[in-house]
Amino acid sequence: MTTFASETDTLTRDALTVLQPGFTGTTAPDWLLRRLGEGLASVGLFGRNISSPEQLAALTAQLRAERDDVLVAIDEEGGDVTRLEVGTGSSFPGNHALGAVDDVELTREVARELGRRLAACGVNFNWAPSADVNSNPGNPVIGVRSFGADPDLVARHTAAYVTGLQSAGVAACTKHFPGHGDTAVDSHHALPRIDVDPVVLGDRELAPFRAAIAAGTRAVMSAHILVPALDQDRPATLSRRILTDLLRGELGYDGLIVTDGMEMQAIAATYGIERGSVLAIAAGADAICVGGGLADDETVRRLRDALVAAVRSGELAEERLADAACRVRELARWTAGAATEAGRDGSGDVGLTAARRAVRTTGADGFTPLTEAPYVAAFTPVANIAVGDETPWGVAAELAGLLPGTEAGTFTGPDAGGSALAAAGERRIVAVVRDEHRHPWMAAALDTLLTARPDTLVVEMGVPQAPARGAVHIATHGAARVCGRAAAEIIAGA
Repeated sequence: MTTFASETDTLTRDALTVLQPGFTGTTAPDWLLRRLGEGLASVGLFGRNISSPEQLAALTAQLRAERDDVLVAIDEEGGDVTRLEVGTGSSFPGNHALGAVDDVELTREVARELGRRLAACGVNFNWAPSADVNSNPGNPVIGVRSFGADPDLVARHTAAYVTGLQSAGVAACTKHFPGHGDTAVDSHHALPRIDVDPVVLGDRELAPFRAAIAAGTRAVMSAHILVPALDQDRPATLSRRILTDLLRGELGYDGLIVTDGMEMQAIAATYGIERGSVLAIAAGADAICVGGGLADDETVRRLRDALVAAVRSGELAEERLADAACRVRELARWTAGAATEAGRDGSGDVGLTAARRAVRTTGADGFTPLTEAPYVAAFTPVANIAVGDETPWGVAAELAGLLPGTEAGTFTGPDAGGSALAAAGERRIVAVVRDEHRHPWMAAALDTLLTARPDTLVVEMGVPQAPARGAVHIATHGAARVCGRAAAEIIAGA
């Protein structure tokens, strides 16, 4: 009886160890602290958990008071996807801006400084970088989160980002394996499908992951995508052919494999999170990311019990669960040692420097910077869930600091152009767009503005695919706060 109880305790602890749940609030709830004592080894943080660096440091200290080797994970890509600066916008440009500069030393320095700031707040595991090759310009979920559309460029910057981040003592998690860049569907809403042959897949999608593995990435995140060339039946997160045979076997990767959020509809609406979690661990995943939308003790209990039941029924090998839990603990041990060895010096302005270097301006010859406050018309698309709609973006706030009295409005839909004209009055117009090429209404709004006011300045803060338009066209390659600052400096001649 004692032996059975001991085996049960070990099984339950292993089931808890492989979970990476989230929670609500800026302090750890009692249920989370209790689960840490029972075996939970990872916690995921989101924007809802962070109000300031000081508060975040206090929160991570609270977690470590319960378990000193806890993995504290965050989705901090920089650029458009920020949790550390969710209320203000990021101090770092995202991948697309870094790819536009194409200076691997700068990418490494940006990633190191970002990692340094995370480590200073007690965060030791970052679900970044995105190694997706943005080969489909219409991709609704990757876009500026990618370094670009060229596999070689994406590969070298992915490797630089991994080494920079991990030099600060923060584990990198390269995502979204085997590559999310050629999708036309957002996996937050449905299951995307990539129909490419194995040769294209190997030369394009897999190249950045090979580079990340060679650079020593400590974790890889799976994608909720169906790739028939690899597995006709199951998405990558649930596919043994993709996670075990390809990633571990052919690519030789031996680190932690973590799933993308299991509450995303690509999995939740097709398999359910309990069934999906069992299949993911059986396929070769080591950690189950959940908590972006499901952030309570009931979710943790359900997933733990599903894993335990699968082992007892024989559906999931106990050795596979134990191996997954072991990899989680191994990563926790690495972060403890890496944090001790990493320096705490940093370059506080490297993010703004990178954003300035990423800007590409068309039509600036003979341009006279504005001296009077303009009207900023922001044509705002619906934000994808990865980015969120709570983080401010644009150039209005930065322009107002340089040209006091700047006014601004947000517009969307078929009448956006006319509404912006009416609101602007006689002021010079600065039109701000985000992925104009993906939104016909946005292109129509610019047509309306430029027909009536050809001196309009256009700032593109997404992927610059559409032809440059306006008296001056400024492409920032991302919508981070520092990207807005860099554009505002050009407009105001600062």
